[in-house]
Amino acid sequence: MESYSILFDLAVIMVAAKFMGLVARKCKAPMVVGEIVAGLIIGPCLLGIVQPGDFLNGLAEIGVILIMFSAGLETNLQELKKSGFISFIIACVGVFVPLVCGALLYMGVYGFAEVGSEHFFKAVFIGSIMTATSVGITVEVLKELGFLNGRVGQTILSAAIIDDVIGIIVLTFVLGFKDPSNKPVEVLIQVVLFLVLSLIVGYVTYRVFKIIDDRYPHTRRIPIIALSLCFILAYVAEKFFGIADITGAYIAGIILCNVRDADYIDRKVNVNGYMFFAPIFFVGIGLKTDFSSIDSSMILFSVGFVLTAMLSKLVGCGLAAKCFKFKNIECLKIGAGMMTRGEVALIITSKGLALGVIDPSYFTAVILLIITSSIVTPILLKYLYSKAPDPAPEKETAPA
Repeated sequence: MESYSILFDLAVIMVAAKFMGLVARKCKAPMVVGEIVAGLIIGPCLLGIVQPGDFLNGLAEIGVILIMFSAGLETNLQELKKSGFISFIIACVGVFVPLVCGALLYMGVYGFAEVGSEHFFKAVFIGSIMTATSVGITVEVLKELGFLNGRVGQTILSAAIIDDVIGIIVLTFVLGFKDPSNKPVEVLIQVVLFLVLSLIVGYVTYRVFKIIDDRYPHTRRIPIIALSLCFILAYVAEKFFGIADITGAYIAGIILCNVRDADYIDRKVNVNGYMFFAPIFFVGIGLKTDFSSIDSSMILFSVGFVLTAMLSKLVGCGLAAKCFKFKNIECLKIGAGMMTRGEVALIITSKGLALGVIDPSYFTAVILLIITSSIVTPILLKYLYSKAPDPAPEKETAPA
């Protein structure tokens, strides 16, 4: 293939991603859904205009690293500290229940396996895909209804932030077992060593960035150095510790999330990430999705996957909230608000595909989950709030 032909592929990807993203937004669905559909349309599944290749895969990998770096930058550590024990427990249960249910679903459809076998690892990986929560749609609905700042809304928001952190940790451990020769103790040691290294690097980097911020605020060298840190930690994580590169990128974002120019860095990263690299990642998912291997068992699995993923969040988070004396209707609101899935589920699936854990046909189940949860969650939340609106916060009265 001539080197200049990639320019045509990139032009087609950019136009198709933008157009289908806008169509998805008009249909009240996440733009990433439209970008994935764009990949299905222009890829081998339908028109065959663009073919997946090593160069596009490399750009897509940069895209997913930038997405996770941005997610780390947007993490509010102060909010995590204030969210308290309740949100932490809800998030933990909201990760554990889908993880177990997803693994049981896979083994129920494709057969049970011995602990430690390749089949068992694949089942656990399917469960890990279900752990991630994407509350972007939930936040928009709660804003529209005027209940984002209520007790339930803030619980959902805080639990979702913690949920993302726990989900990345789970992914780190799960991918640590991708090599059958790895032992649990070795994986644990690798993860702990990387976290210790991250703490040391993070402390030094944070101090250096504070000095740079004071001397050169809002200069282009700041996001350039920040991106360098992102790529270095991503490389070190995968190369020397056997941990997913996205974990290193996410930690790099967390290291810098409290510096004064964190928002400035995030804006600069988003210009390149969400305008160019991220669309290539999401369109690439559509390009790599293969419907030819889908049979009746995969269709059955996809339906079960969607139902299990949504109900496990609803039940898990709802029951955890019930333990802290939330009303029944409030438990349903919290569970419903945590049901949506988005970018992180796709990222985890993409990682599994790259490592040979799963085949491209499993993207079908994940895409169906994102679309379904994006439609069902707003409808269910609006219905629940119409039946039982949150009480308005008490206003402080001025002293007489």
